Amino acid sequence: MTDNSLGSLLRNATRLAREFEGARDAEPWTRCGHRLRESVIRPLAKIVQLEDGAPADAGQDQPDDSRAGGWGRLWSLTRAATEERVRRGASAPAELLEAVAALQEVSLVVAGDEAETRLAELRELQEGLEPGIEVATDGPYLVTNVSAVCDWLGRPITAGPQVALCRCGASELKPFCDGSHERVGFSGAKDPKRIPDQRDSYAGVNVTVLDNRGVCAHSGFCTDRLSTVFHVGQEPFVTPSGGRLDEIVQATRNCPSGALSFAIGGVEQRGTVDWVRGPAIEVSKDGPYRITGGIALSGQGGADSERNEGASLEHYSLCRCGHSQNKPFCSGMHWYAGFHDPVDDPDHEPTLFEWAGGLPALTRMTRLFYEKFVPEDPLIGPLFASMRPDHPIRVARWLGEVFGGPPAYSGNYGGYDRMISQHLGRQLREEQRARWVALMAKAAEQAGLPADPEFRAAFIAYLEWGSRIALENSQSGAKPPERMPVPRWWWVCNATPGARISALAEVQEPEKVTVTLPAEDEPVSFAAHVKPLFRAQDRNSMRFAFDLWAHEDVKTHSAEILARLSNGSMPCDGGWSPDWIAVFRRWVESDMPE
Repeated sequence: MTDNSLGSLLRNATRLAREFEGARDAEPWTRCGHRLRESVIRPLAKIVQLEDGAPADAGQDQPDDSRAGGWGRLWSLTRAATEERVRRGASAPAELLEAVAALQEVSLVVAGDEAETRLAELRELQEGLEPGIEVATDGPYLVTNVSAVCDWLGRPITAGPQVALCRCGASELKPFCDGSHERVGFSGAKDPKRIPDQRDSYAGVNVTVLDNRGVCAHSGFCTDRLSTVFHVGQEPFVTPSGGRLDEIVQATRNCPSGALSFAIGGVEQRGTVDWVRGPAIEVSKDGPYRITGGIALSGQGGADSERNEGASLEHYSLCRCGHSQNKPFCSGMHWYAGFHDPVDDPDHEPTLFEWAGGLPALTRMTRLFYEKFVPEDPLIGPLFASMRPDHPIRVARWLGEVFGGPPAYSGNYGGYDRMISQHLGRQLREEQRARWVALMAKAAEQAGLPADPEFRAAFIAYLEWGSRIALENSQSGAKPPERMPVPRWWWVCNATPGARISALAEVQEPEKVTVTLPAEDEPVSFAAHVKPLFRAQDRNSMRFAFDLWAHEDVKTHSAEILARLSNGSMPCDGGWSPDWIAVFRRWVESDMPE
């Protein structure tokens, strides 16, 4: 018979869902009730039916909880389910793990100021469980005790110690599972037409590159960053003598799928390829989950997941779009399936941090700088001869925070005062400062950071500004002000990537705008009649000066705007019709109401 505690979990979840769905306030109660049914009650009911051999009983037991309010009972249910999951340990069924993951995720979302306290409590409850990822049959990835979950920019994603990650591609709560795999009939089976499991060897003068195309996720890290060795659409795919040994080693280590390795003297250097790092999961942009740190991967029930020949156990890529031919591993099908994450705000103006590619891109740049350029430079090499192994990461985190990313430097090392302390008394010279800037720009180029004029203008401006302050602070007798905040750098003069149309961009049809013009006797307002006349691209092209969607800005510059509309110089891709210009003129002449 089903364990009493498990049956109680099901009954209490059902009762709580009914309460939430019956609430007058539709949000967030109804949404939470729906989530309980799809991701908690459904899997729990499946366990009860399997273990009892009878339909699940969703009775009316009262929750054993003295705290008032539905959120309090939700938290009690979450704790009870987590304790049941811990009690069952490695033998806990996948359905229970899915239900616990959903309860933890929802409880943390609604916890408000108590989220950190509850997260710590959940982690303490589960601390005895081994970290790992269990691949549910035709269901989600069930992750246990992996706290480092981040997005493609390196920003942390709040996740409990039990997580269910979507792998069907249909969840509306990406990266978390919302039960959509049941609705869409997802299958986790491999495709018989997948690329064969075959490991190839490519011998060079000093090194042999090992590669299994059956593992490759086609992220392009090797071909994009070391095209002299790895070739797109060419045979042979690898020519090891086309690059330096250190570059090839770095390429194999950076391969997110684990398809690449290398050998020297006929001996594979797996210990070098699989470098030591903490367990982590990166949710890549519109692509797979990138797993690092040797997180154990198993099928449902705990059996080891089948791996292709030579595949890394330390780092691998798991399918997130639901279309891989080599499930659960990514085979690059997200490119062909048109898989995309939802866009939160299409009008969001990216920070420099986001545009650069986040912490992974900045770390790639600083590693190139300190590992490749600095050691061979006689002018600045001696300055960093005794730097710590994590120095490139520290600098990347500093730049990320300065460019609008999370406070990863302040949170880990101490903020502005800590950075200033690294330069005091160093007696830096101008030629060293200038070389630092030049080589950092070179590293940015080789690391593949954006090369558009807007980003490079802001990037180089900060390198010049920051390095000159460092030069000043390093001089004898310098007394920099204390307790200053970490600087925040932005686009130069609001020259953002969307502020202009590139001369090299593909010519597109003008954006079609549907507007309703006011009648002759109808009062003209900004919100109803003027703002809709300006397209998003018109707004972006003028944001360096003013905002065409802001009433006060347009009112202030109305005379200039009217003159340019009348002579056809605005917008730049074709003038307005006489009817549209007449509406704008009527608005100006009527004192420009909002």
